[in-house]
Amino acid sequence: MNEAEIATLAAILAAMVRAATPLVFAALGELVTERAGVLNLGIEGMMLMGAVAAFGTAHAGAGYAAAMAMGAGAGVGMSLLFAFLALGLRANQVACGLALSIFGVGLSAFVGKSLVGTPIEALPALPIPLLSEIPVIGRALFSQDILVYASVLAVPAISWFLFKTRAGLILRAIGENHDAAHDIGYSVLKVRTLAIMFGGAMAGLAGAYLSLAYTPMWVENMSSGRGWIALALVVFATWVPVRALLGAYLFGGVTILQLHAQNWGIPVSSQILAMLPYLATIVVLVLISRDETKIKLNAPACLGKVFHSGR
Repeated sequence: MNEAEIATLAAILAAMVRAATPLVFAALGELVTERAGVLNLGIEGMMLMGAVAAFGTAHAGAGYAAAMAMGAGAGVGMSLLFAFLALGLRANQVACGLALSIFGVGLSAFVGKSLVGTPIEALPALPIPLLSEIPVIGRALFSQDILVYASVLAVPAISWFLFKTRAGLILRAIGENHDAAHDIGYSVLKVRTLAIMFGGAMAGLAGAYLSLAYTPMWVENMSSGRGWIALALVVFATWVPVRALLGAYLFGGVTILQLHAQNWGIPVSSQILAMLPYLATIVVLVLISRDETKIKLNAPACLGKVFHSGR
């Protein structure tokens, strides 16, 4: 390979990592939420609110740290609305999640109406000394911004929490059998609320990444269905964090390759190429659903079920 080809390959890999980052955040947050036995379909709405909140904060000159905090906070605020409906009022979780997603799409468009099309300076890259100089992978993995690094580090952190700590064991126990967990003294609603809030914060960070780094401007509905892909990734990963990371990078790769396919002049309609990430999602879900045993073994037994404390 000559230098031009190496530079092109490095650029493609770096773009794949960036495209996968919002999926990693959103999928990991939903994974923890579902491990607690709650199905939140409102990721798309939480991402968009996180995106507009982060962008508006950065546009006002408050700095990137404040922008990321506001993005995560907006996601938490939306998740608390879901928690109130699904846990407090015991409403159907699927209906609440769908309503939250639609609400987030509309509210973000209203809040960000005056910000549409206004660019800001993208979140700066933070090259890691020595590692960033490695050919090809140095630029792809070690010359990224802080949110990319945070998304990768979140995987071992969440894995450790879920499988190596007492708190993680309690959360998983509630997801498996909330009645038994309640009977031995654990607060099911408290744990599930905290899990929902964490999922909201991660979805908010996913949205913040979109408007601060991936496409540093605000555009209505800029998540473009990534929230739904993140939901599919949780099933694809069979509720295991490392697999969620790999799945996100797979879908990020498909997204970037379809863009380059258009530039390479492949004789396929651009509309069909743009559909590839979503077609890949459908294909993967179909293939996974064929292995019912694996799904049943890994899926939380109480996922989506309403908890009645006064039974």
